[in-house]
Amino acid sequence: MRNQHAYSIKVYLRKGFIILFLSTMAPQFVPCFPSISLPMDIPTLEGHFRFEAIDHAARDFGNQYQFHPLAVLYPESVADIAKTIEYIWQMGPSSDLTVAARGCGHSLQGQAQTHRGIVIDMGSLRAQPMQVVHDGEFAPYVDVSGGEMWINILQETLKYGLAPKSWTDYLHLSIGGTLSNAGVSGQAFRHGPQISNVHQLEVVTGKGEILSCSEKQNAELFHSVLGGLGQFGIITRARISLERAPTRVKWIRVLYSEFDAFVGEQEHLISAKTTFDYIEGFVIINRTGLLNNWRSSFNPQDPVQAGQFSSEGKTLYCLEVAKYFKPEEADLAEQETKDLLLQLSYIPSTLFIAEVSYVDFLERVYISELKLRSKGLWEVPHPWLNLLIPKSKIHRFAKQVFGNILKNTSNGPILIYPVNREK
Repeated sequence: MRNQHAYSIKVYLRKGFIILFLSTMAPQFVPCFPSISLPMDIPTLEGHFRFEAIDHAARDFGNQYQFHPLAVLYPESVADIAKTIEYIWQMGPSSDLTVAARGCGHSLQGQAQTHRGIVIDMGSLRAQPMQVVHDGEFAPYVDVSGGEMWINILQETLKYGLAPKSWTDYLHLSIGGTLSNAGVSGQAFRHGPQISNVHQLEVVTGKGEILSCSEKQNAELFHSVLGGLGQFGIITRARISLERAPTRVKWIRVLYSEFDAFVGEQEHLISAKTTFDYIEGFVIINRTGLLNNWRSSFNPQDPVQAGQFSSEGKTLYCLEVAKYFKPEEADLAEQETKDLLLQLSYIPSTLFIAEVSYVDFLERVYISELKLRSKGLWEVPHPWLNLLIPKSKIHRFAKQVFGNILKNTSNGPILIYPVNREK
């Protein structure tokens, strides 16, 4: 057990989100050639190029870099992407023309942009139909365009009582984008990241070839593209594993004053045979009345004690967990939740519980986004950092960072949770 865990840590600061996060949108493929103009004899396409009103393609979620493209390609088909890449490949080293695939533009440092190159708008492929397969002969799955968003997959698969197994915290991201990174959230300890739940891909390579790949077919390409940060090809379609979807969620937050207890119980929960379905956590210095803010969405287990709890200026560690269930499983979910909480040593007066729909739970970050947009706090620079810390180093890291830097610089949470290496 000792060597199984590493830690994914996310830092989130209001006004300039610093988020240590693994599931951001990244460029899928940027072929570089050693000038820059769009040739007039480029192949005829079903889609079209746009040369004006394309400033949006020079921005991304990070809002720190702006690289203005020469043109944006709006493909009608995968063949449009392949023809474009193949043509640029054939131009050879005499051209400096570059290509970047852009899904939802959730990159952070201009990775989905390209200076005086071609941005491929992958969202143009969303019109391609999803295919949900659940005939009993095979484990259920969905075939979907690489430019489709996870929120749309959720809405479609729920019509069949199904859903993907692994998520990111934010669902308004493209399939190709998160699969080019990893796709990590609080379910990853059980199911692995999103890239561990893909059966097959369709990929446009750097030479403009359209190839199918899987564990058994073009396996090297398959494993290179998944989590490959966009350097091995453009994901144009994916076959994603599904499971029976729950309908309700018990959503729980508790606080710890000591890091060792917090992180030890995270490890205990992800290793237990019976446990929660989602396990994350975050680290904060409370200067903004955390518990008062939570009361709007969560019910304190003991309102009197919670009202007396003083956390001003302290470094706190919040364990956030969730139990999924269907209405007929409500009693069992209630009992399992109680049994699991009895195993934990959180501050008793800080137990906050909410029961929400499965969709509302998965959309929790998007709901926060809408609130931030209403206050003008979304379209701001978002510095962002990703770290994986081995278990052997996490306590030293916490002592140095949370014990020093955090106290002097942060008024927002740092997300931190354990993941199993074998997943």
